[in-house]
Amino acid sequence: MKVLAIDTSSNVASAAVVEDGRLLGEYILNHKKTHSQKIMPMIDALLCDLELDVKDIDLFAAANGPGSFTGLRIGVAAVKGLAHALNKPVVGISTLAGLAYNLPYAEHIIVPIMDARRNNVYTASYIWDEGFREIGEPEAMSIEECIDACSDFLDTIFVGDGVRAYGEYITSRLGTHALFAPPSAMEQRASSIAMLALEKAKKGETEDYKSLRPFYLRKSQAERELEEKEKKK
Repeated sequence: MKVLAIDTSSNVASAAVVEDGRLLGEYILNHKKTHSQKIMPMIDALLCDLELDVKDIDLFAAANGPGSFTGLRIGVAAVKGLAHALNKPVVGISTLAGLAYNLPYAEHIIVPIMDARRNNVYTASYIWDEGFREIGEPEAMSIEECIDACSDFLDTIFVGDGVRAYGEYITSRLGTHALFAPPSAMEQRASSIAMLALEKAKKGETEDYKSLRPFYLRKSQAERELEEKEKKK
């Protein structure tokens, strides 16, 4: 089975093709957030380099959140459009799960943190024991609350763009119990989304393109500002 996966949930834009658990190719760009301009040409170039036609893809996958509201809409819309045109199944994968999957067979709890602005993060927790599994569901919370929760763990591996924003604070709170992913594994990778999608497909957990939706965790800034204006009235 060939899986085409994309992740546009952050500043990183990434596309990957996996066949039966083997990574065939992956493109990653971490330069300005212009995903609406870059993701489709990136997919086209990747397929061209792999000498594949989009019709050769059996399953389409997208990181469906949490993350950038605009980025998630672009990625999910791209996958829905391709799947619709070719009548192929889709899978939505948590952005946080994808980040944690960047660190295979880690010995410690993995806590992805995505910068949600205003001292907040999107986070969850994962572990590799009998396979890869979620032990703390995705939430939006303050970085202080996140680190308070991590105090219960012996050691914690942090991954995601929240490390760049809050790394010094994390170290000041947790000291040597805070570990950080290497730069090569710190950001979103579509290959991780593809591998997780393949696992879901093996279990029969695919979706129709109509049911794929972004997972936001919280309301957009525009929605929050509108609610504040309504309250003042």
